[in-house]
Amino acid sequence: MAGAPPSYCFVAFPPRAKDGLVVFGKNSARPRDEVQEVVYFSAADHEPESKVECTYISIDQVPRTHAIVISRPAWLWGAEMGANEHGVCIANEAVNTREPAAETEALLGMDLVRLGLERGATAKEALDVIVSLLEEHGQGGNYYEDANSCHSFQSAYLLVDREEAWVLETVGKYWAAEKITEGVKCICNQLSLTTKMDAEHPELRTYAQSQGWWTGEDEFNFSQIFSPADDHLDCCAGKDSLEKQEESITVQTMIDILRDKASGVCIDSESFLTTASIVSVLPQNRSSPCIHYFTGTPDPSRSIFKPFIFVDDVKLVPKAQSPCFGDDDPAKKEPRFQEKPDRRHELYKAHEWARAVIESDQEQGRVLRKTMLELEKQGLEAMEEILSSPEPPDPAEVGDLFYDCVDTEIKFFK
Repeated sequence: MAGAPPSYCFVAFPPRAKDGLVVFGKNSARPRDEVQEVVYFSAADHEPESKVECTYISIDQVPRTHAIVISRPAWLWGAEMGANEHGVCIANEAVNTREPAAETEALLGMDLVRLGLERGATAKEALDVIVSLLEEHGQGGNYYEDANSCHSFQSAYLLVDREEAWVLETVGKYWAAEKITEGVKCICNQLSLTTKMDAEHPELRTYAQSQGWWTGEDEFNFSQIFSPADDHLDCCAGKDSLEKQEESITVQTMIDILRDKASGVCIDSESFLTTASIVSVLPQNRSSPCIHYFTGTPDPSRSIFKPFIFVDDVKLVPKAQSPCFGDDDPAKKEPRFQEKPDRRHELYKAHEWARAVIESDQEQGRVLRKTMLELEKQGLEAMEEILSSPEPPDPAEVGDLFYDCVDTEIKFFK
């Protein structure tokens, strides 16, 4: 498999973002044929001493987990990106560092995204969850559903809530983090923290010295010290896309950035594709709900962003969920990945037809895309009304919001 292209995470804070909203976005660049599903898990209480089975290992469960909605490669337990009921959003990036990632099966970076969402009620709380689990269990294992070779990576995270964001970058169990409360921030698949660190592993500097990577006398520059010598991946595209926005950043701005193929933010190459995307709006006014838009399908320039709002009685969406193979799943049996089952869900299959039409028939494709964007626009306008209303939304009306959008999209493709 060719080297992975960059995938991007973004956040914009007021006043750069409009109307007192924090806007978060992420494109997930993954192998072309990989299916992502959008799954909701309600808050739950757990028995003392119970375990949770992550992608490769089991760890101790906590007494209570928060409600979450995640977008994830259908073969694994964790998540590429997602949100929880408290308005915390997390996305992860695979990064290469001076220290190769362990191939030994441990927690995947994507497992840590989900664990952070399930256990953290703020971005900082989620960060504390991730770094303590990293210390205890380590990170490692194959990032791809690939029997031929192991692709293992270190991880970087963007953790966002209504007040602040944290960039967390890891090298094995060691880590550094920066807090952000204003402006815009983009992260991608390379280390970005330099000399401004607001939190770090207590032994980070000692470790860098012990490896001969830092003298102890120069200024401590995290990415300079821990990046591989040949790290020339261009992650400026995303940063430029966000920073050059002259007007206030809105949900639509973030969607447009994620759709931009010319800049390289939206990936469509021989081996890789933007397989799913998310945009979240987190109002700093706590009386307004957070709204999360998921595609659940590949290529955001040919996908519809569909809204999700947390309420007590969210309707599950089986049509955006992949088939479950239980213990027979080749990702669970060792040796792993001996075959690749068909993980396409109903939404994915319907969308495959739409992508084929857009690619093969210029006129029909143009009409189809126009109608798709019209559907999306209706959803965005309805959400604007909810955000500008002084009253909280009626749970009965928004509980099946994402379900209805997926249903409408599938019917429309048929």
